[in-house]
Amino acid sequence: MTGCCDPRGYDATFTPKFAHRLARRYRRRGLDRLSARVVQRCVDHGIEGASILEIGGGVGSLHLELLRRGAATATNLELVGTYEQDAAELLAEARLTGRVQRRLLDLATDPTAVEPADVVVLNRVVCCYPDLAGLLGAAAGRARRLVVLTYPRPNVLTRAILVVENAVEALFGRTYRAFAHPPEEILAVLRAHGLEPAPDRRGGLWCLVSATRAPVTGAAAA
Repeated sequence: MTGCCDPRGYDATFTPKFAHRLARRYRRRGLDRLSARVVQRCVDHGIEGASILEIGGGVGSLHLELLRRGAATATNLELVGTYEQDAAELLAEARLTGRVQRRLLDLATDPTAVEPADVVVLNRVVCCYPDLAGLLGAAAGRARRLVVLTYPRPNVLTRAILVVENAVEALFGRTYRAFAHPPEEILAVLRAHGLEPAPDRRGGLWCLVSATRAPVTGAAAA
């Protein structure tokens, strides 16, 4: 299960070779099925003219597609720099370089270092970070309207995949670990930050959740 990574040795797992493979696949086949679902969920909520904050977007294929569908700008946060060359090449090919800012930043430890955005996206990310409340809470706090995230479905198969993946990482002496955060904790963090989550009930290995913030009324704003 791939996504964002941690600088404490995790760049040994998410290498430039890994980034090249992601970029090559995107050029040949476009978004994978889960990422396409994330894009569609964002579009369904309305992204025309919106600012996007993607956390752990890798080579940037997902926010590239959101820009093509009407979003105005995107900011991508990474913990390591292994994706940057491929991301820059994809942006240049799409002629969207001026509309994307890419930064190396751990949002969980420095949440005010990035401006709020209309839409915040975490695709295959929360499973890569040990501090769920820190990362997702910071992400939710940066979202003006919408958070869309995916995480491994809590069943026997996905837990077995995580166990095998972590065992392989340990076997090769790498420190990356994947985490199966309880869904109830994920939803609780979103609600604690004023968002109302709506899980996607479809099956598969991944759960998709969109969480919206109620608009501030004139009376409430006053």
